Amino acid sequence: MPLDAFAIEQLRQARRINVVGTSGSGKSTFGRQLAELLELPFYEMDQLFWRPDWQETPDEELLARVQEVADGPAWVIDGNYTRTIPVKWPRTQAVVWLDLSLARTLYQVTSRSIRRALSQQELWAGTGNRETLWKSFLSRDSVILWSARTHRKNRTKYRTLMNSPEYAHIHFLRLESRRSTAACLASLKQLVSGGSAEPSPAG
Repeated sequence: MPLDAFAIEQLRQARRINVVGTSGSGKSTFGRQLAELLELPFYEMDQLFWRPDWQETPDEELLARVQEVADGPAWVIDGNYTRTIPVKWPRTQAVVWLDLSLARTLYQVTSRSIRRALSQQELWAGTGNRETLWKSFLSRDSVILWSARTHRKNRTKYRTLMNSPEYAHIHFLRLESRRSTAACLASLKQLVSGGSAEPSPAG
């Protein structure tokens, strides 16, 4: 489905944006690029949630952190965390949903897990948290398994939320392929540089 110029213009005008999607869909990469294009602060939900040694932040503290970010005038927040939606979305102006196919999502999350495990990169500064092949492929906490289990649930959830009167103030943009995400960013780049966003093929 082509991306229409009106949808891109609405995204360009938004100052508070939440990028959502199943683990491995490319939320963080897209969110960072979007924030850079629109010159907005970028926040990762995972960074707000995870403490050193993979310890979880209690909900009360997490929701307070998210509220502090959401109260700001402008931001791009990357991440789902359904329990934070009542905190984020009342002030959210646009939600970008990366709804890639299950096959593409699993390919991306698997490739990412291998790359991170081999490079031993720290995922969030100051936490010391790193992925391992054991954690990614053999653990009950496997992000690959999590992605497979939640893909269909996320589709059902976001389809329902898109039609909820409670969030009628939000502009929803659903991107269903890597091509559409690239087309979206390319159109935005053209807009912010002073051009006009022509309808882009996004199949």
